[in-house]
Amino acid sequence: MGPGVSFFVCIYDRKGSLIIPDSMAEFPAISKLLNLFLNISFLFLIFLCFTHPFNSSGSSFLARSKTGRERDSGAGCGQLHEYSDREAKCWYVKSHEGCQNGGYIDYLQLFYCNFDPVLGYSALILWLVVLFYLLGNTAANYFCSSLEGLSRILKLSPNVAGITLLALGNGAPDLFSSIVSFMSDETSEVGLNSILGGAFFVSSVVVGIISVFVCHSRVSVEMSSFIRDIVFFLIALACLLVIIVMGKINLWGAISYFCVYFVYALFVSTSHLCCRKEEIFGDSNAAAASGSPILPVSKNFLGYQTELGRAAEEEEPLLGFASDDDKPTLQEEEEALIPERKRRRRCLDLEPSTSSHMFVCRLLFFLELPLYLPRRLTIPVITAEKWSKPFAVISVTIAPVLLAIVWDSHSSELSWLVYLIGGLAGAISGVVAFFTTETSNPPTKWQFPWLAGGFLMSITWTYITAQELISLLVSLGSILGIRYSILGLTVLAWGNSIGDLVSNVSMAVNGGEEGAQVAISGCYAGPIFNTLVGLGLPLAFKAWSEYPAYYLIPKDTSEYETMGFLMGGLLWAIVIVPKRNMKLDRYLGGGLLAIYLCFLFLRIARTLVPV
Repeated sequence: MGPGVSFFVCIYDRKGSLIIPDSMAEFPAISKLLNLFLNISFLFLIFLCFTHPFNSSGSSFLARSKTGRERDSGAGCGQLHEYSDREAKCWYVKSHEGCQNGGYIDYLQLFYCNFDPVLGYSALILWLVVLFYLLGNTAANYFCSSLEGLSRILKLSPNVAGITLLALGNGAPDLFSSIVSFMSDETSEVGLNSILGGAFFVSSVVVGIISVFVCHSRVSVEMSSFIRDIVFFLIALACLLVIIVMGKINLWGAISYFCVYFVYALFVSTSHLCCRKEEIFGDSNAAAASGSPILPVSKNFLGYQTELGRAAEEEEPLLGFASDDDKPTLQEEEEALIPERKRRRRCLDLEPSTSSHMFVCRLLFFLELPLYLPRRLTIPVITAEKWSKPFAVISVTIAPVLLAIVWDSHSSELSWLVYLIGGLAGAISGVVAFFTTETSNPPTKWQFPWLAGGFLMSITWTYITAQELISLLVSLGSILGIRYSILGLTVLAWGNSIGDLVSNVSMAVNGGEEGAQVAISGCYAGPIFNTLVGLGLPLAFKAWSEYPAYYLIPKDTSEYETMGFLMGGLLWAIVIVPKRNMKLDRYLGGGLLAIYLCFLFLRIARTLVPV
């Protein structure tokens, strides 16, 4: 089964069951068409790269981190725009060390040496869209499902899973984009600004749009959880502000900042357990009024019953404990999935009737493979719906080789030992998988190695995509003459926040008061995780590399401006909502949208008209 375009959130119902809704589930034709467009765009880009004629000074556009280039000395690519014609710029990006941005593709050489301006801009923008899709889709279709399986194998309660593995699954695109950007001092400001920009966008624009859309329903949110989330968010931003003002941080400071998230998680978990105790004692009404689960919801936010949603309503905890008597057998699971599989085999949700229609369906199937097949052949998947023994055997065989390639790409010298170890590990894993798995059913024993392998390869693909995305954004900044921090604050932040916008707004509009509560909680819990973990983990890695010295944080005065507006939006929400009896209305939404638009206008004005 090929992947659809999925903007995802992982949410709980009140029974502690996990629901992973698909925001495009009600629109299968739109989802398939969008997926088809992205795959055709990918094929078109490959066609351009390998068939477009090079100019006289052109050469391979693939980045050459091993052999290097004959380069001039100097840092960055700042002198690029001092040259007037494209041939001179082509020579500059080919001969200057700072113009190589760390990705697998040399975008500057591709733009200046291989393409004309119109074709170059079109190709880079199309590739940017494809990378954003890959980043979100890998997390939704592979990363989150691996985390779900691991939490089941490790017997984590829904509470613990929600604040650890589930939060990691939802924040994976932002987290890995931040980690990749902090690997280079030149692009570290991209990661910091993308996290702040994403947090600002979600807490202001998404909350503002939700408030405007549900104002006629007079929906209210629960006071204690609302104030708790905003106060912890302000605390996280205050800690980050202290770090930025100091301009440096050591290993223990970074670890302490990172651990603030676990204080928040402990606080949320404690309040959730107190709420559950009240329900056990029969005071369910008081429990509903005094507290809410981490992310409570009783139905899919689009009102569409997915397989996971149906399982949740049948009280089967996907992230929790279930007795052996309650667990469905593999045969029952397969029978339950047959109607869904038949529905998904339909081409654009139409029943096949003629031979020409079947031909179109097969053609569309093959056109959807370019973005799907590489990940499917390297990420082990053992869910009942997606199980395929040939794919499973091939994936565990190729996965170690891909890991060896990624490892070798970051080493200074070619190491045949890495490839030898990867090849042997792949061959052994493939043989074991072939003789220990069945064709009809996924493995029921020794699932942990499969899930751990899927988790590791999902991380690998997310890391590869994030690395290429950061490299492309840095190259676009060099081409357009825009600071990297601006692109991180806008393009990268918006791209990583599209899923939050679609899923949270849909959940609030279609889920009633409970759906609005879930959406608002997600609009603050997600940015808290990204601010503390998405920045804390990269800071800890960088401080570790400098240990025992301090890691010096690059100076960027615009960060104070971003944090000032962000904290202003949070203060506006924490003042207005209680005064409006916890109602989400136009006063809250209009104020938040106005704050964000003022900030955006100010940043764009300063970029276009530098002081």
